[in-house]
Amino acid sequence: MADTYLYRVRDRHGSIVSGSLEADSTGLVVAKLRDLGYVPLSIDRKAAVTLKSDIKLPFFGDRIKLDALAVFSRQFATMIDSGLTLLRSLYILADQTESKPLAVVLREVRVEVERGASLSQALAKHPKAFPRLYVAMIRAGEVGGALDQVLLQLATTLEKQVELKRKVKSALTYPVAVLSLVLLILTAMLLFVVPTFKNLYSSLGGTLPLPTRLLLMVSHYSVILFPFLIVGAVVGTILFRRWIRTPKGRAAWDRAKLRAPIFSKLVHRTALARFSRTFASLLRAGVPLLESLEITKDTSGNAVVAEALADVQDAVKAGESIAHRLPSHPVFPSMVAQMISVGEETGALDSMLDKVASFYEQEVEALVNSLTSLLEPLLIVVLGGTVGSMVISLYMPMFNIIKLIK
Repeated sequence: MADTYLYRVRDRHGSIVSGSLEADSTGLVVAKLRDLGYVPLSIDRKAAVTLKSDIKLPFFGDRIKLDALAVFSRQFATMIDSGLTLLRSLYILADQTESKPLAVVLREVRVEVERGASLSQALAKHPKAFPRLYVAMIRAGEVGGALDQVLLQLATTLEKQVELKRKVKSALTYPVAVLSLVLLILTAMLLFVVPTFKNLYSSLGGTLPLPTRLLLMVSHYSVILFPFLIVGAVVGTILFRRWIRTPKGRAAWDRAKLRAPIFSKLVHRTALARFSRTFASLLRAGVPLLESLEITKDTSGNAVVAEALADVQDAVKAGESIAHRLPSHPVFPSMVAQMISVGEETGALDSMLDKVASFYEQEVEALVNSLTSLLEPLLIVVLGGTVGSMVISLYMPMFNIIKLIK
């Protein structure tokens, strides 16, 4: 494993510059610094500290966000286009990025490149940071000598994905927040408020109205079963998450989302936008058609779309066109197949896919706006009706309080 060396050098302008560099020996550090145009003044091996890297706090993982990867890609493209060397660009970006997990990965990538690996090979060793789509496009850019252009395409593609996720989250955040609030209020009333009234009505005697008796019964069993409900919810969540990680579970869950009321159109349009944008980016970068289909299938984010693309890929291997097989899968509307057919005939498949992606991204935005307008009053009615019903059920005996007193 490479060691870290602390150095002090003098640059071309005579200024003193300090920093760190990872290498296998002091000689390699000196050679690297001289290649960068520096005059080495001092080089010291940094003491290894392993404790920090071994400790991982819960909820503070090393996941690299898409927006950080998009910013890195755009900055990387600018540096390459400005004439900076690959290693120099990686060195600067590793020090400047605000994402600490990304900085760690970039330093490791820089070491691999220094040892003679290509950029795509170095990135492929970090699949959690750089997905298969990213590595394939970088490899195509290296082969075609257009790395800066490919990086710009990657930045645009990732930014579109981030924007699409943001729109979907904005549509889901409000109903989730309101439903969570309803659940919290119901739990608090059943566990703490209703039992107080139960003691009051028990001392009064008499027959309580049916809604009140039902509410008191639900509260009674809720207090008794509350610990079991919590444990059941936690266990159920864990089992559900494990289930959807299996191929069968994932496929069933994705099909359920495509048939879900209200949100099915949003899920469908989002999947189509992601498919079109990813496929277009790969083709424009020069990735072969079959490999582009394979990568798009793996990164589609929906098992139904992935199954359809796997069938399309087999058909293309057999000599069929994409547009000929695509209509046999209901998940792809006829408009998508027609646009792809025109793209195949004119040799502008990537442009047509970009237009399809833009269309469905606009559809997603319109659906988000309409869902927000529809759900806001509906959820307010649910919240008010639920809490109001409980309050009315509790206070109904008050209207007959005289009859209840013995």
